[in-house]
Amino acid sequence: MALVDLIMPKMGESIMEATILKWLKKPGDPVKQDEPVLEIATDKVDSEVPATVSGELAEILYEENQVVPVGAVIARIKTEQELPSADEAYDFHLEETPLGEAAPAAAQPEEEQPSSASTFTIQSTPSENTAGKANSGFFSPLVLMIAKNEGIPLAELEQIKGTGADGRVTKKDILDYVARRKTGKTTAESATWQQPQATARESLSVWQPAEKQTDRHVEIIEMDRMRKLIAEHMVRSKQTSPHVTSFAEADVTNLVQWRERIKKDFEKREGEKITFTPLFIEAIVKCIKRFPMLNSSVEGDKIIIKKDIHIGMATALPNGNLIVPVIKHADTLNLVGLVKQVNYLAQAARNNKLKPDDTQGGTFTLTNLGTFGSLMGTPIINQPQVAILATGLIKKRPVVIETPQGDTIGIRHMMYLSLSYDHRIIDGSLGATFLSAVAHELENFDPQREF
Repeated sequence: MALVDLIMPKMGESIMEATILKWLKKPGDPVKQDEPVLEIATDKVDSEVPATVSGELAEILYEENQVVPVGAVIARIKTEQELPSADEAYDFHLEETPLGEAAPAAAQPEEEQPSSASTFTIQSTPSENTAGKANSGFFSPLVLMIAKNEGIPLAELEQIKGTGADGRVTKKDILDYVARRKTGKTTAESATWQQPQATARESLSVWQPAEKQTDRHVEIIEMDRMRKLIAEHMVRSKQTSPHVTSFAEADVTNLVQWRERIKKDFEKREGEKITFTPLFIEAIVKCIKRFPMLNSSVEGDKIIIKKDIHIGMATALPNGNLIVPVIKHADTLNLVGLVKQVNYLAQAARNNKLKPDDTQGGTFTLTNLGTFGSLMGTPIINQPQVAILATGLIKKRPVVIETPQGDTIGIRHMMYLSLSYDHRIIDGSLGATFLSAVAHELENFDPQREF
């Protein structure tokens, strides 16, 4: 009989800790290898942690709602099973980060170390080019909780230098800052938030109602964890990027009629339903190749143009929250490949089966507002991207059709498109030109094409 440590896994390149949402097993319960033992939440997505061996759950080391660093032992499983090797147990994580050498027991959570022959973790230390620089703008639930308890507004929190991976603020960073703050010894960088130009942001981040709501004819709902993250992400995006939105109209009659004609044969041959989303993504990818500036990000005074095209697609969850899974290397996929990826990610999102990496690395985002009956919208950019395109409801309308014999009026399938873009680097001419190019691609869809 052996005790095997269950480790908090590394869920993504920049994720250094996770919150335990719910234990699915309790001490004494039998567990099977690969059976979910608990549910965890990161800044990116919720996930499940499976048992690495079969046996009996002997001990739980962290309670629900506690924040646990990557690599920490969260439970122990009593087993008679032959222990798997490190490569077998965590092959997925080893693809991202190689095993590190043993580190001293007093190391910080970012410096993880193996503790025995049957227990191993992945070492992740701050890189030289990120340590000590301005933070990444993403904060763990633990850091946000400490900031809230200490009365540190978001504008001030964003000025704290982070020593974690990619400049993330760690627990040690925030606690050190709190200690200096209480003695009045904060750094110049963290004090700049108090200047007049930051007053509006400070007021927004710490705003409280003037009077406590006493009207009984209201319902007060506490935001869940994901809604809080979405709210913070949206506010930060508006504070970061000067948004401009352009609109276009497209006659998508050929596209609609083609899909209606082939959808049954497509499902019969491929085993997948074809929606409009992969057709929109196909058009977007073609236009990004012509206008690569739309597939970029801004870092300080530098423009980073991405060579890979990773398209995020905004997906509504059953609870009303929003998540953006990413189709990696969308430019390398044909239409069938796009359909399968769209359907897989949408289904995984609805069933809470997305992996953290499924929501990372996007370079451009599509949101299909027409799914919910909306004609058009002004979407908010998904940072650190510089543009997001929204497609509205496809609706039959009478429109003027130009023919060699003269103008006539016909019933056509029409759709509005809107593009929100970062005006720091995308001017109106480029944004409007790109949007018109996408509309042109959709309008000139080949009704005779094969799938």
